[in-house]
Amino acid sequence: MLYALLAIAVLVLLVTWLKLNPFIALLISSLSLGAMVVATHGALTMTEVLKAFQTGFGNTLASTGSIIVLGVVFGKLLAESGGAGVLAKQFIRTLGPDRIGLCIILLALCVGMTTWFAVGLLLILPIVITLAKETGQPFLRLVLPLLSFLSVMHGLMPPHPGPVIAIDALHADMGKVILWALVLGIPVAAIAGPFFAKLAVKRVDVATPEFTPSVSAGQTLPTFGLTIFTVLLPVILLLTGTLVELLQAKEALWGKIALFIGNPVIALLLSVLFAMWAFGKRCGRSAGELLKFSEQSVSGIGMTLILVGAGGGFALVMRTAGVDKQLAELAATAGLPLLVYGWLVSAFIRVATGSATVAITVASGFIAPVLAAHPGTSPELMVISIGCGSLFLSHLNDSGFWMVKECLGLTVGQTLRTWTITETLIGISGLGMALLAEQVLKFVR
Repeated sequence: MLYALLAIAVLVLLVTWLKLNPFIALLISSLSLGAMVVATHGALTMTEVLKAFQTGFGNTLASTGSIIVLGVVFGKLLAESGGAGVLAKQFIRTLGPDRIGLCIILLALCVGMTTWFAVGLLLILPIVITLAKETGQPFLRLVLPLLSFLSVMHGLMPPHPGPVIAIDALHADMGKVILWALVLGIPVAAIAGPFFAKLAVKRVDVATPEFTPSVSAGQTLPTFGLTIFTVLLPVILLLTGTLVELLQAKEALWGKIALFIGNPVIALLLSVLFAMWAFGKRCGRSAGELLKFSEQSVSGIGMTLILVGAGGGFALVMRTAGVDKQLAELAATAGLPLLVYGWLVSAFIRVATGSATVAITVASGFIAPVLAAHPGTSPELMVISIGCGSLFLSHLNDSGFWMVKECLGLTVGQTLRTWTITETLIGISGLGMALLAEQVLKFVR
């Protein structure tokens, strides 16, 4: 355990103090842990340590890489189609101008389910700015709910990288994670967004920034019905596998087909192919443009994929060194609920390194053997708990902090008093909701 803590300390110092690339930092931390074990116990060789890192790197990317790539391509297609604007206008027409806040929440949920936080923010921010100017409402009252719902979807909802990593490491059911992400994530986002926004506007004065939508005037836009169906298609397909399990129809022919379609890779592949028609060909995009969009989206996540793999390598080195057994014993003697244990590990890594991806990857690797030794804890709720921990206390070492600051035109102090508090509320209330859900499950059983 001491060696594991020292290795994490090395990781934190390399990333925060020396500003080293996180991949290199994860590799050095893995080798440092292995070297300490080799020097004192001799149970491993450095060659075996390096092999463990490489194996963990490859295994993690093998199971999650395809999902992350397909998810980001899907998000890019939605971004380029102008579909976010289509959704916003229809929501406003349906709900009325008096429910602008609800319109933004629904838009953030629909877009945030499948698009990355940064993409969703750039997609919807022009709409929020326009609505703030037209209605005269304070900018923060409209934009903080957007940030909170996008953040919750990014941290808890597959096919975003964090949840996918945790689902794979903890052997959770993706369909059930989606259900819990909606049931628990929406109240959490409401606490951190709309409720907190009412307090924030009284204490932080923020002017509405200038922003111009990027959709060209002559571009053909998708219809509302087609847009909403395409956005929800991955979720619908992913839930088919869960439905088969609930109906206990795995042996039936239709059940086998549904399980195959509900496989995350197949569900996203089918969704991407449909989106290429709905958001591409149907909107007048050429095959060359669609190829360019997919290449741009994949090239933008190169470092994320590398970090996902490196985090998996670090986790396997810890397990190879025997850290998993020590963690299991510590959890048993500490008396902490496992959901709290997973959340604390994730939150610590998040605050120290600023990376939600690294936090989820390392925390999932830490908690997986402990969870296996305590089968009474829901792996799906553990995914939610670790995901909420990875969103806790975004501050100056988080790239998302600076993106929010620049996009919203805030000062550092204003960002700390708005975005940082929003993320902190998400982390704390998310843990509380997960613990509450665990008690409900125990009562039902």
